[in-house]
Amino acid sequence: MPNLEDFAGDFQAYNRAVVDEFRRGEVTGMFAGAPLVLITTTGAKSGQRRTTPLVHTFDEHGNVVIIASKGGAPSHPDWYRNVEKNPDVTVELPGDTFEARARITTGDERRRLFDAQAALMPNFKEYEQATTREIPVVVLERV
Repeated sequence: MPNLEDFAGDFQAYNRAVVDEFRRGEVTGMFAGAPLVLITTTGAKSGQRRTTPLVHTFDEHGNVVIIASKGGAPSHPDWYRNVEKNPDVTVELPGDTFEARARITTGDERRRLFDAQAALMPNFKEYEQATTREIPVVVLERV
């Protein structure tokens, strides 16, 4: 069962453990039962492919929706910087892997999708209150 504390603050090692569990079909710890998705992005600077576990919802068209909250930190997460530069991603859901294009939402659409996810996972409202930045909402559209 991966817990961040077990990885001495090494967030990348923790993410790798969660990814491994997801791919084995047995997510435990704080993500047990959470609606997880894996996204594989291309590094904005490095060009390297990296996989990140995130919680998600779906929009009214069945597209995966993810939020770049970084727990309310003052800066955007690395995966978000990657999709800004390289929007082509690989999406892994339980039993379904596909290529997608990341689209950063704005305005009313962003607000509606953020609020829909926050209604299911109230910690996103806490993240929004913890930062002055507008937390991006990204739709992953199957290609």
